[in-house]
Amino acid sequence: MRIYVARSRRSALERIQSGAKGMVELDYDTGWEDAVELGRLGQKYGILVQFRSVEHIAVRSAEGLRRGLQEPKATFRQRHLYCLFDLTSLADAELRELEALAIGHGDYIIPGHLLREPTCIWD
Repeated sequence: MRIYVARSRRSALERIQSGAKGMVELDYDTGWEDAVELGRLGQKYGILVQFRSVEHIAVRSAEGLRRGLQEPKATFRQRHLYCLFDLTSLADAELRELEALAIGHGDYIIPGHLLREPTCIWD
């Protein structure tokens, strides 16, 4: 299924009304307010509309975590960063720095054993 990520109500409406098959994910701060109305409109066009406020990201390495946190955040969603590597292998200062970056983005660093189903993977 093709997934289109809408960063605004306008882009979601344009995509739904285009009749393009697939799913529209609402990825903007007021998307939750529009989810029901756009979901009903999407049904008329045969398009699934979804709103998610959290992404579950599997992180395979400390370097992947650092790279991901240093990039500009492309989503308003909160990210739960499940570290599949040993967090105790990081120096305390490095872990504090990474945690500060995560907090600055509104994200959480979480031990990897708690991960159930990732939205995406950082290497």
